[in-house]
Amino acid sequence: MDINIIGVPIFYGADKRGPEYGPEKLREKNIVEVIGKYNHRVFDFGDLFVPQVKEYNKFFSHPNMKYLDPIVQVNNNLAHIVYSSIKSGSFPLIIGGDHSIGLGSVAGVSRASKKFAVVWVDAHGDINTHETSESANVHGMSLAKAMGIGYPDLVDVYFKGKKVENEHVYIVGARDLDKGEYDLIKKEDLNVYTAKRIHEYGLEYVVNEVMNNLKKKDIDTIHLSFDLDFIDAQFVPGTGTPVPDGMTIDEAKILLRIFAESGLVKSMDFVELNPLLDRNDMTADLAIDLLDWTFKYMA
Repeated sequence: MDINIIGVPIFYGADKRGPEYGPEKLREKNIVEVIGKYNHRVFDFGDLFVPQVKEYNKFFSHPNMKYLDPIVQVNNNLAHIVYSSIKSGSFPLIIGGDHSIGLGSVAGVSRASKKFAVVWVDAHGDINTHETSESANVHGMSLAKAMGIGYPDLVDVYFKGKKVENEHVYIVGARDLDKGEYDLIKKEDLNVYTAKRIHEYGLEYVVNEVMNNLKKKDIDTIHLSFDLDFIDAQFVPGTGTPVPDGMTIDEAKILLRIFAESGLVKSMDFVELNPLLDRNDMTADLAIDLLDWTFKYMA
């Protein structure tokens, strides 16, 4: 498999310094060599350009969304490089950076693929809008925008309109949802597999349920968007919004193995590593271990 590593060193979606150093840290941990040992050809495209914006200007573009203009710019550029990678027969691996970059990734996949689904692995839903968000942080809105819900500048990233059908979105591991997100889940009847459900039925059962649902819909492509805060807070100090009562490391590996073995995952985000918050590279080392594990099972 040809894998294109695309770094997106951005923290604007989280409004907390640190995620912008994630790509650099993963390269320091030899991500290219780690993934490449499984007979993959790995091409490191370096980092996308992220314009510099002073903190006092973060609400310049919109009163309820921080750093809107640079986030739109970065996601437009990311979408095109993801699209180009897929059309060339390569696997784009997007390393963040905060989860606002999921919008650009999904937009690129959407232009390249027809029967695709998004599996959003995250402690959060990321389905707020500028009207429901309590933080005004765009990384908590990116999935809603991909579904065509919310502010037009974000909804229309890369091309006009929604990027993925709501019924083809699967949120796995959610355990920290805002009221507006609960309301949207109920209104749109979204596929949400909460941490509570996973704890009750077991991770493998829930992931296989998702896979069976995808097969019934004849989905042939999955974009896997993996946020490190899916894992319980005690194991990932180096992430910006850790949440307790999450998954164990072994459970994360079960999820990644099942999706990797399916042969359906054609692109992946790996986001929210924050080296500034990490303890002795504990989260960075785990991130590399998880990526190693994932690509061992990729065809």
